[in-house]
Amino acid sequence: MSIGKKLANKTETVRGAAKKYLGRATGNTRLRTEGRLEQAKGNTKQAGAKAKDIFKR
Repeated sequence: MSIGKKLANKTETVRGAAKKYLGRATGNTRLRTEGRLEQAKGNTKQAGAKAKDIFKR
């Protein structure tokens, strides 16, 4: 997987975490839920990329 895609996946995870904490701080459940989903999506993409890299070797 290219560096650009890895960076994009990590950025998505960090952005999701930021949304989650911002939603928690403001009491906005919709924002907190969006953040959780975005963070999980980024983590899933990262795990898939790592597995893909392992099987390439």
